[in-house]
Amino acid sequence: MRNEGLGSWPARRARKTPHRTALIHGSTTVTYGALHERTTRLAHALRAAGVRRGDRIAYLGPNHPAFLETLFAAGLLGAVFVPLNTRLAAPEIAYQLEDSGASVLLHSPAHATTAETVTGVRTVVEAGGATYEELLAAGSAEPVDEPVSPDDVGIIMYTSGTTGRPKGAMLTHGNLVWNAVNVLVDHDLLADETALVSAPLFHTAGLNMLTLPVLLKGGTCVLTESFDPGGTLDLVERHGVTFMFGVPTMFDQIARHPRWATADLSSLRLLTCGGAPVPASLIAAYQERGLAFLQGYGMTEASPGALFLDAEHAVAKAGSAGVPHFFTDVRVVRPDLTPVTAGETGEVLIRGPHVMAGYWGRPEETAAAFTDGWFRSGDAARVDADGYVTIVDRFKDVIISGGENIYPAEVEDALLAHPDVAECAVIGVPDEKWGETARAIVVARAGTAPDPAAVLASLTGRLARYKIPRTLLLVDALPRTASGKLLKHSLRARYGSG
Repeated sequence: MRNEGLGSWPARRARKTPHRTALIHGSTTVTYGALHERTTRLAHALRAAGVRRGDRIAYLGPNHPAFLETLFAAGLLGAVFVPLNTRLAAPEIAYQLEDSGASVLLHSPAHATTAETVTGVRTVVEAGGATYEELLAAGSAEPVDEPVSPDDVGIIMYTSGTTGRPKGAMLTHGNLVWNAVNVLVDHDLLADETALVSAPLFHTAGLNMLTLPVLLKGGTCVLTESFDPGGTLDLVERHGVTFMFGVPTMFDQIARHPRWATADLSSLRLLTCGGAPVPASLIAAYQERGLAFLQGYGMTEASPGALFLDAEHAVAKAGSAGVPHFFTDVRVVRPDLTPVTAGETGEVLIRGPHVMAGYWGRPEETAAAFTDGWFRSGDAARVDADGYVTIVDRFKDVIISGGENIYPAEVEDALLAHPDVAECAVIGVPDEKWGETARAIVVARAGTAPDPAAVLASLTGRLARYKIPRTLLLVDALPRTASGKLLKHSLRARYGSG
């Protein structure tokens, strides 16, 4: 087998455990043998549609077996998989398709309207329905023997930047394998793991920290198209779920559900949480049920795992993101790149075989993101005497709301398109449910008196709903330095309370 990438996984697992269940979606069950055959047939169908090595294949839809079948089929062909966030507005999706140069788009039936508006994509396929099954049935089941190396790009996963334009992180097959190995080592995954995948597969954590490691180990992934706290408790009981990932908001909603106290959670072994620190009260609520959180810190560019806090230290080191994953190196440094002392704040640098190859089509931004082989996270942290790292701020000003990243520059750019907005800044404010939400601080154009609600409403359809600020404040001026640089810390101090 000349394929050393993700595309070979279904075949490799099928020769070991063909009858074991790989995926469950509603009433549908897919064994590893079937996943191998379906992936192979899809690869042949895509090749017949003109897909060749290096071509980009995009997928738009919620969690579904077809998402993973497309990922593995792309890997079989040496093509590059581009997962699209279903929460994005149509112009945002169009931008990512154009930027990646995707020639094929597979989409769920629910996203047919968006798919119809796409231009520049050669082939559009509705996935998961009768047409998709006919496509697979027509495809050959003969092996696809395309050489794929660990250094080949397997996925372009978009992450917004402070420039306001999303950037495609190029994750190689090797990056994804090494990240999965880190999870296997540090989470102690078992071959009979049953994972509940309610976090979206188009996000790096749902795909790379949960689904791919479990499939590598030969476990079962239960795919749900959306998160529901009561439904989660039902699925845990029905399938004997052992492994779950979520953001704190999801786990909080589960703990507040009326069935929380009586639900059978005896099968659960691993609860991993990311996107924001887990509140002490939530840790305590789960400890009362005999459950502990495994917390971590990462980013799309690192595939994503960088730091990991195990259950043993979840209470003693609460608030910390832990220590580096096994095959990861992390430094916290001063501006001159010398190491900080214990308790001193510095920037997080990351190095390891799971760190991306760079940003798609952006060599200058790629070069700026690395120093001597270390990825510069732009996040500020402190290290304690035991080597545990606590993230204390975000140099890049990213707002994390319910596990979703909101990049102020992108929102500010959209606000400035409004004719009554002269200047604006977007900051995060505390929110009990979501951790934090976005707040817009706006200076009106002379002679206008904009209605805050109307300005925010103008963003609907242009930005994903979660990116649209919950509140907008009108001010006379924004605080700036003598050189004109915006003082975000002054804005937070003045307007950043809830």
